[in-house]
Amino acid sequence: MRQALANQFPRKSTHRDKRLISGIVAGAILVFTLSVSICRADEPALPGGLEQGNSAEASSDPTLPSGLGAEDQQTEPGLPSGLDGQQEIRLETAKRSHKAGWALPEELSGYVELRGGLRLQDDPVHDDITLMEARWQLSYDKYMPEFLPRGNFRVTGDLIFDAEESDRENVDLEEGAGFFDLRELWLSASPLDFLDIKAGRQILTWGTGNLLFLNDLFPKDYQSFFLGRRIDYLKAPSDAVKASFYANLANVDVVYTPRFDADRFVDGSRLSLYDPSLNRLRGEDQPLQTDRPDEWFKTDEIALRIYRNIAAYELALYGYRGYWKSPTGTDLASGKRIFPALAVWGASMRGPAGAGIGNLEFSWYDSLDDSQGDDPLVQNSEWRFLAGYEQEVATDLTVGLQYYLEYMIDYRAYKDNLPTGFPARKQDRHWLTLELTQELMAQNQLVLSLFTFYDLSVDDWYFRPQATYDISDRWQAQIGANIFVGGRDTFFGQFEKNSNGYFALRLSF
Repeated sequence: MRQALANQFPRKSTHRDKRLISGIVAGAILVFTLSVSICRADEPALPGGLEQGNSAEASSDPTLPSGLGAEDQQTEPGLPSGLDGQQEIRLETAKRSHKAGWALPEELSGYVELRGGLRLQDDPVHDDITLMEARWQLSYDKYMPEFLPRGNFRVTGDLIFDAEESDRENVDLEEGAGFFDLRELWLSASPLDFLDIKAGRQILTWGTGNLLFLNDLFPKDYQSFFLGRRIDYLKAPSDAVKASFYANLANVDVVYTPRFDADRFVDGSRLSLYDPSLNRLRGEDQPLQTDRPDEWFKTDEIALRIYRNIAAYELALYGYRGYWKSPTGTDLASGKRIFPALAVWGASMRGPAGAGIGNLEFSWYDSLDDSQGDDPLVQNSEWRFLAGYEQEVATDLTVGLQYYLEYMIDYRAYKDNLPTGFPARKQDRHWLTLELTQELMAQNQLVLSLFTFYDLSVDDWYFRPQATYDISDRWQAQIGANIFVGGRDTFFGQFEKNSNGYFALRLSF
């Protein structure tokens, strides 16, 4: 992660600062209230699928801990442009834009968003404001069969003014820091009937979990997630080549990443965390120092998925070879956190179960740099298991449940070699998640959701309540919170001082 420039603890907020903050929040609430009142006279929102600016979160598909879900479970290849319904959507967009007196080229889309957040309690190493940013995203899509067989080109970039960013001038595309973030830049083609290729910066996802990732070893942005940004920012971009092969027996996805893409993890620069090596909170005065593998074609990753449908059930096998996505080891000589080598093998199943949808997923995390489990400076190998179920229990009310297990394989060796004074984790950690989603009003303009994590092993909690309101076809408002409850040595408890509330207003075009 980027390193904070400050070499001392940040200044504490003054009384005047807090009055200013309160004014900002009150103003935001007032704008939201007036916007709702004014816009209720507008035409009702179009049916789902034709609305512009409908967020991924409006469909309430959140998805987290080490391994934390795949909000997009697409397993079939997308149809070529013009066959997948996008042409009709673009035509409808153009018609509405013409009525409004202006129109963008159909290849362009995007949004402008204001988003802010405040801590709900004092943090000794950070100010009260967690987020205060303006973001402008612009996407360009072009279907180009004249140059490549069924060729497509896409680029998506975010221009950002983040008042809480300590170094806005310097852009770091790996960390998503600075005034610009390149989300996508890829070219795809289908040179053969059974082969699709996509190369460049892209968002990748697979697996069956909801905010739980077992076999999805593509980079995540946990810092954005815990700050209260939109759910789609949980998935960080990968610089990779993806080849998809289609056959009667099974389909195969192969993803090659020539240089390791790490998670954008919490390092203390924006959100504090308890560090047992310091015996205190780590903040922007002393963010984590890491040594990340970054040599092209020498520190590469490869991921594999073989999948097919049998009746109504989707079955998949997975493989991965690369590195732990977050720093789970320490280099004794430099004191820096490192990303040890890792191999992962797994399987999943998803399909109808009673009146709802069920899923099972399994993975074996083979920590290649600690095969015997006796190196206290490297993460041990683990078994991971997930069982989930989702059902609409009443009109527009959906309930989702998940059980998640992490089981350390070489636990005796881990305990025997643990450094003195370091807290020992349990051999098995059991998690439960509960998601409630209620859609209200005409065309489900208002979506209320609550996602909850609970660690049965150590009494550790995480709550993410959220309300999203489509004011009109283009305007959307959102409020929510990230609440952490637990001990300083637990996964969520280490972030307890970062509990925050957030709000946003977005204009899509």
